[in-house]
Amino acid sequence: MSYTRTTTQYLFSPDGLLIGVKRGTRHHPHLATNPSQRAPTMEDTIVLYPSPEIGHVISMVELGKLILHRHGRQFAITVLLTTGFADSPSITSYIGSISRSHPSISFHRFPLVSVDPANPPRSRAAVLFEFIRQNSANVLQSLRDISAASTVRALIIDLFCTPALPMAKELNIPTYYFYTSGASALAAFLYFPRLLERSTKSFKDQDGVVLDFPGLPPLKATQMPEPTLDQNDPAYGEMCYFCDHMTKADGILVNTFEALEPKAVELIASGACVPDAPTPPVYCIGPLISDESSRAGDGTVGGQQDCLSWLDKQPEKSVVFLCFGSRGTFSAEQVKEVAVGLEKSGHRFLWVVKNPFGHEPGSGNGDVDLEALMPEGFLERTKERGMVVRSWAPQVAVLGKEAVGGFVTHCGWNSVLEAVAAGVALVAWPLYAEQHMNRNFLVQEMEMAIGVEQRDGDGFVSGDEVERAVRELMESEQGRKLREKSWAMREKAAEAMGDSGSSTTTLAELAQTWSRAASHEA
Repeated sequence: MSYTRTTTQYLFSPDGLLIGVKRGTRHHPHLATNPSQRAPTMEDTIVLYPSPEIGHVISMVELGKLILHRHGRQFAITVLLTTGFADSPSITSYIGSISRSHPSISFHRFPLVSVDPANPPRSRAAVLFEFIRQNSANVLQSLRDISAASTVRALIIDLFCTPALPMAKELNIPTYYFYTSGASALAAFLYFPRLLERSTKSFKDQDGVVLDFPGLPPLKATQMPEPTLDQNDPAYGEMCYFCDHMTKADGILVNTFEALEPKAVELIASGACVPDAPTPPVYCIGPLISDESSRAGDGTVGGQQDCLSWLDKQPEKSVVFLCFGSRGTFSAEQVKEVAVGLEKSGHRFLWVVKNPFGHEPGSGNGDVDLEALMPEGFLERTKERGMVVRSWAPQVAVLGKEAVGGFVTHCGWNSVLEAVAAGVALVAWPLYAEQHMNRNFLVQEMEMAIGVEQRDGDGFVSGDEVERAVRELMESEQGRKLREKSWAMREKAAEAMGDSGSSTTTLAELAQTWSRAASHEA
């Protein structure tokens, strides 16, 4: 059975203003019509508002794709995009790719907003947060314009886009957060305002101090997310504002699934993280795994295929994969220590290497001079059991190969979920953001990772420690248990996203909430 759906295309001027609406119909022969559901006469729209950086945009678009996949009969998707901060050719390319593959997702670009990053001097996070605040008028105007042409059933925002929350409330638009890390980190972020208001000294200056969170592993004060480290940086106050306002939303969507973090989900629901206010409903709708085909690095296709072909020739579960995310850049000294540890471990490896700090790259990935970076003779000595890839590798595809038996990761949540979905155990090496929290959760709560010991201050990891962690994961009884648990969690991840899985059911309940609002207005 098929149906025909009314569609709406918004026409915007170059400066981002709505100048017209084009309506039409779309025939959907592949979807069954539910006779009990009446097609809306005015298109119901879910508006998504991500932070400007590409990782946040990709995560939010993946959410939009999921909503369309499961509930495309009910809702259209519009994504609001800022202009002027963190813009890059990769974002433009990504948006173009999504527009071609998913024409039901429309993108609304705001007019250009400029922020001077050097005046006054402040952190990059503070500049980002100021930029987002300066787009408030664009958000309000866009919501009004879209509401004139369709019915906005929900606005879903990134944590850093919290300034949009009061504006949406003013327009009576239900507003939700999409928290792209896990439920454990969310529990900590919900508790942040209580922690921050009690602190009289910047966390960056609290060497040796350990912070306690209710129901969560403790964390060194100096390992708090960067925007919270310095009380004199404007980003500190903004983070207080963001985390405090999460409790004022209609709900929080989280990129996790209940079986992965049951304790954290129960902890949030208990109210322990927000003892002085109601906690909004939390919806676990993951794991969302992004499509790599729309964001491959320029000029890397040959190298990608080479590493995948190489993996096909390796024994099952024999290769350790090392990759540290888009910002995972090390010093030249640290790169050499990793090489020393890998060689001493004796294990097969696939290692993604970026240019070290201070290197000014040119236009291509070939600028990574592996011969200069590695210890003398390393590449030749390890060529039979190791492969080093410049700058980027198709991580999801790599983790899906049978040869991969372990993953040394920076603990970025997207990477964690990609490993979980593939059933690959981890060596946890956090670098920035909430990754130190994720490391503690993975090692102490989920028992799916081995943590590396890092030097206080700069996080340096010795070659001996790299060797120890790799050997423990690949050779020890503890490593075997971690690998078994990771493989079992792979099955639970697939179940959660199945037709009757917990995450699918949760999203259906949320969609029903949005649809009930529509029926009440009818």
